[in-house]
Amino acid sequence: MNEGKPGLRERLEAKARELGFAAVGVARADAAPKTAERLRQWLANGSHGDMLWMAETAERRASPAGLWPDVRSVISLGMSYAPAVDPLALAQAPEIGRISVYAQGADYHDIVKKALKALARWLVEEAGCELKVFVDTAPVMEKPLAEAAGLGWQGKHTNLVSRTDGSWLFLGAIYTTLELAPDADAAAAADRDGANLGPAIPPHRVHCGSCSACLDACPTGAFPAPFQIDARRCISYLTIEHKGPIPEEFRDSIGNRIYGCDDCLSVCPWNRFADTARRNQAFLPRAELTAPALADILALDDPSFRTVFAGSPIKRIGRGRMVRNAAIAAGNSGRAELVPALERLLEDEDPVVSEAAAWAVAKLRRTLLPAA
Repeated sequence: MNEGKPGLRERLEAKARELGFAAVGVARADAAPKTAERLRQWLANGSHGDMLWMAETAERRASPAGLWPDVRSVISLGMSYAPAVDPLALAQAPEIGRISVYAQGADYHDIVKKALKALARWLVEEAGCELKVFVDTAPVMEKPLAEAAGLGWQGKHTNLVSRTDGSWLFLGAIYTTLELAPDADAAAAADRDGANLGPAIPPHRVHCGSCSACLDACPTGAFPAPFQIDARRCISYLTIEHKGPIPEEFRDSIGNRIYGCDDCLSVCPWNRFADTARRNQAFLPRAELTAPALADILALDDPSFRTVFAGSPIKRIGRGRMVRNAAIAAGNSGRAELVPALERLLEDEDPVVSEAAAWAVAKLRRTLLPAA
C-alpha cells in the first residue's frame, strides 16, 4: 500500500500536534533490528526482576511484526510533561514524600490513548488502512522505535532523550499497514546535505558524549554500565512494580521518594532545552501530589487511598505499596513526630506494610536515641 494522498505525512504531523503531541516520527516496522537481542540478553541477566510479563511477552515484544505480522510502518508519538520546577527540589524535605513528575498529573495511559485513538480514526479516514494503537501496557518497545523514528535517542540511562523535550515525553505508537516514508531517511539525507535537522535525529546517533551525570546520580547503582539498567536496583521499579518488601540494602537510599525516581532524568543536561510551553496541559501537577506530607500518606486506608489517587497512575499500585513506600521514607526522615503513625501500622493487615513500619520505627529509634 502506498502513502496515500499527497502531503499525508505533513497533515499527520499537524493533526498529531492538534491532539496534544509534541513529537511525531515514522519508522519502518523493521527499523530497530537489534532490539530483540538486547531484550533477550536483558531478560537472561534477570534484570527485569519480578516483572514476569516482560519474559512472557518477549517474542511479541521483540519486534513490531512479532506482535502484528501485517505492520509496515510505526508512527511514534511523544506527549510532553516537562516540569516547571526542579524535580530534585524536595530532596531536603524529609517530612514530604517525593512523587515522580510523570505521576503528579492525570493518568498518562488515559490521556495518551485517547489522543492516539483520535489520530488513528483520522488516519483511517484520510488514507484507508488497518492499524493498532499502543501506550505502555502492550508488548511494544516504545523507546527503540521512537529512536528509529527520529524522536530522540536512548541515553546512557536507557530513557529517550529529545533535543526539544529533554527526557520528559510519554511515548505512544501506532502500527499501520501503510508504507509511510521513514523520518530517519529524510533526516539522514538532510544531514548529508549539511541541512539543519531540527528535532529529527537519525537512529542510533547518541548525543551523550562523555557525560555520565545520569549514571552518577543514581542513588542505588542501577546502571551496571552505560546504556544498561538493572531494574532490581532501580527506585522506580522498587517503589512501583515490586510487590513485596523492598530489600533492606536499598531502603536508606530511597530517601523520601514514595513513587518513582526522577534523579537520572533531572540531571541530564539536555533537559535545559525542554520547553514547558510544549507540555500537554492535562499533565499539570495536582496540588495534593506535588508535596504530600508523609503523615497523610501513612494515614490512608483503602477507601481514602482510592479517593486521593483517583485519576492518577498511582492508583494502580494499591494502598499497600504506597503506604509501604511512605513508611520507608518516614524511617529515613529522622522525624520523631512520625513514630505514632508508624506504630499504628505495626498491626496492619498487609504484612508488607507492617514489616516496613517496624523497620522504620526501629530506624527512627536508633536515629533519635543513639546509644550512649
